[in-house]
Amino acid sequence: MARNFVELKVSMRAKAGKGAARATRREGLVPAVVYGGKSEPAMIALDPRLVMRELGKSAWRSQLYQLTVDDKKTVALMRAVQLHPVTDRPLHVDFQRMVAGQHIRVEIPVIFEGEEVAPGVKRGGVVNIIQYSVEVNCDVEHIPDAFIADLSELDIHDNIRWSDLKGTENVTHTNQHEEDFVIATIAPPTVVVETAKEETTEEAIEEKTAEASSEE
Repeated sequence: MARNFVELKVSMRAKAGKGAARATRREGLVPAVVYGGKSEPAMIALDPRLVMRELGKSAWRSQLYQLTVDDKKTVALMRAVQLHPVTDRPLHVDFQRMVAGQHIRVEIPVIFEGEEVAPGVKRGGVVNIIQYSVEVNCDVEHIPDAFIADLSELDIHDNIRWSDLKGTENVTHTNQHEEDFVIATIAPPTVVVETAKEETTEEAIEEKTAEASSEE
């Protein structure tokens, strides 16, 4: 696997179930499970600060993690994180074990570049982002870190589509409704729309005033 890993130090926990999970949380750790890879699920626990650190990154869903316990290393994706409804404290994490040659479905973030020099933005247009990430099918060895959307040449009403993204060579998207869907557009300045509304309102007032005068 060619990608860089983020190493997470974890510990094994002997039991599954709600009682064992609560006991793990009382120890100040987050219970987690590692599944997949044609192996039995592994019950682990990790520091909640590590989980929150990773959730603060835009690419955590596509990041490969190296879980280390007792000198044994497992490569996995963080698939789901259950958070407390009030405190947002992590309550449980699901990891999916990765093996070489495996094909998976994963969500890849889109990074937008060149907004500050885009002709449409310079003319007062606004970048309207349709998709901040794209779900794709790929093998484990070719999970992209991110897709790059270059906005530098876009004018007002221009858009950037899936086919314009950089970094899509080894993946296929899962969008079944459109082959070359829109990622982002340059929308006209909001002020133009507001001015048009004001002019329409003024015209309506003038028309009503003229009608009232003619009736008198």
